[in-house]
Amino acid sequence: MERKPVLDIKIESNGPALHMTAESGEILMIPFRGSAKGDLFTGIVEPCGVDTQVVNAARVRHMSARYMLTGTDADGNACHIYIENNGWFDDRHPSMPFQTVPTFYTDSPRLAKYLHRNQFVGQGVNEDDGLHIRFYEIDRAL
Repeated sequence: MERKPVLDIKIESNGPALHMTAESGEILMIPFRGSAKGDLFTGIVEPCGVDTQVVNAARVRHMSARYMLTGTDADGNACHIYIENNGWFDDRHPSMPFQTVPTFYTDSPRLAKYLHRNQFVGQGVNEDDGLHIRFYEIDRAL
C-alpha cells in the first residue's frame, strides 16, 4: 500500500501515568506533550494530551489518545488541529510499530478540506529520540 506522509508527532512525557486495576481489566492514562511537523503543519502538542489505554479481561488493549496541536498551516496562518487516535492489539502479542486510526478536526480552512476526509492511518514507532506517531494518507486507488 502506497502511503503519503502527512504529519510526524514526537511524543514527550508530561508527568506520571495513572494506573488502575479492576476486576474486569486495567486502565492506564498517560499524559503527554510534544512537537508536530509536516508539509501542511508545524507546531506543538499542547501539554494536555492524554493516551488512555484500556486492557479488558481478554487482554485486548484499546488505546485512545486525544490531543490538541497549536501551530501554523502551510500558508503560515495560526491554527489548531484536534486529533483522536485509536488503536487496538492483543496485549499478549504487542506489535511495534503499532497501527492506529486517527480522526482530525481543524480550524484552518486550508487544512479542513484535506484533514476532514477521514482517509488516514497512523503508525507508532520507537526511535532513538523517543516515540513518534506518524500519520499517512491512504492511497485512494485502493
